[in-house]
Amino acid sequence: MALGTSLAVVIGSFPLGESDRVVTFFSRDFGKVRGVAKAARRPRSRFAGALELFTVGQLVFFDTGRSDLVRIDHFDVLHPMARLREDLERIGHASWIIESVGRLTEERDPHVALYALLVRGLRTMERAAAGRVAVCFVTRCVDAVGHRPRLDVCVECGRRPPFPRARLGEGGLVCDTCAHGLPGLVPISPAAIAALEHLRMAAWDEAIGTPLGRTEGELKTVLESYLARLIGQMPRSTKFLREVRRLSEIASERP
Repeated sequence: MALGTSLAVVIGSFPLGESDRVVTFFSRDFGKVRGVAKAARRPRSRFAGALELFTVGQLVFFDTGRSDLVRIDHFDVLHPMARLREDLERIGHASWIIESVGRLTEERDPHVALYALLVRGLRTMERAAAGRVAVCFVTRCVDAVGHRPRLDVCVECGRRPPFPRARLGEGGLVCDTCAHGLPGLVPISPAAIAALEHLRMAAWDEAIGTPLGRTEGELKTVLESYLARLIGQMPRSTKFLREVRRLSEIASERP
């Protein structure tokens, strides 16, 4: 039975049986790890509130080698990320971050740079605008896992932009001529293309501090669609955020 220990972030969980919980972590040293936390749902569990989403801590687990699930021994909280659970908008955007990591990575595939980006993104979201942080994170996350869309040429014919009515598809930009008949393309404006390039290249603090204005909403739509193409379905966090926006709009219209 192998002992594993690593810094990690809780990126998912669900109940198992009457008192256990299956928890997914993204760890610095092992990548994505899933394990069973025995008796985690009992009132006097040794895990207490340690296994909340977004929490950063020190993970210790045992791997028997007989299952994809490890046995979680303990998880010592280093940063609870409590502010991310204070309102629906932050919950939604933080969930978009962890779902992007969870869906775009394989189990037991270490990625130290992505772990560092994840922790930085969550910690920044505690103090900065949630939407802007999420857009910046997802832009860099897609790049980090090898799915960076090309923005310098049409991926179908090789022509260079600008294009009057550019689209983003699988692999990157598609020009007006090539877009005809291709499914699942999403419109992207020159301003959004420039913003994506800036978010990729700028230092983290500079990227977070850059006002995006109306482009932020367009970038969210573009990135949500791009993620959906990569994972084969719309992320659950995207549906949650859309519902939050809908309820917010209804509330703002009330006298």
